[in-house]
Amino acid sequence: MQSRARQANSHLMPRYALKIEYDGRPYCGWQAQADQPSVQGAIEAALDRLEPDLPRIAAAGRTDTGVHATGQVAHCDMHRDWAPFRLMEALNHHLRPAPVAILACAKVDDGFHARFSATERHYLFRLLARRAPPTFEAGQVWHIRHALQLAPMQEAARHLLGTHDFTTFRASQCQAKSPVKTLYWLEITSIDLLHGQEFHFTLRARSFLHNQVRSIVGTLERVGSGAWAPADVKTALDARNRAACGPVSPPDGLYLTEVRYPQDPFSG
Repeated sequence: MQSRARQANSHLMPRYALKIEYDGRPYCGWQAQADQPSVQGAIEAALDRLEPDLPRIAAAGRTDTGVHATGQVAHCDMHRDWAPFRLMEALNHHLRPAPVAILACAKVDDGFHARFSATERHYLFRLLARRAPPTFEAGQVWHIRHALQLAPMQEAARHLLGTHDFTTFRASQCQAKSPVKTLYWLEITSIDLLHGQEFHFTLRARSFLHNQVRSIVGTLERVGSGAWAPADVKTALDARNRAACGPVSPPDGLYLTEVRYPQDPFSG
């Protein structure tokens, strides 16, 4: 694939927003890596089949290894003026058989940026609590073998809502300038299954720290199992110390489900 360094005249190129779904298991994450498969690399390879030497694409969220998406948003600049539907169809054709799909495509103005224009990011984390391992959804849920209590986790989650210094729930390699984030929404629900339960953690914020969602879910799981009291989560938050965090959950159950903008680029 040819170099994708942004060209000096790229502001004259038509820009498109892409809504993307992917299974993160085969990839090192969103961001392109020289020696590992990535979601960005898969999409850029498909774009290269349509037009060579395009600028790099940018995404709303740089999801980690194994993290999935049902509503990731990226933007790309093209040389030609494509009809959005035709661009979507062409990309999906060239993406096969990769577990990546373009769900929607829209032409946007030059001021739209998938990452910097975003006002909210929504995540879902799925946790399966049952003795037997998952078969159909292996790698798509976090599987634990013991039961969890919903109410204590809900009580603990309330301590995390609002604006806080989330240093405790931040990966040591996080590159964000500040650990202060505002968590708009943190809801935990449960679904009774024939064998076991599935728990859904939904979180919304303008942006998240590296590993923040997985750190929060892993800590709340300790509350649900009875190892922590709900108040221990506030103590951990107030400590502003990574060592006070509970275990970090695996990426298997994490999904980027929606990205919001001042104007929805796909609403038209």
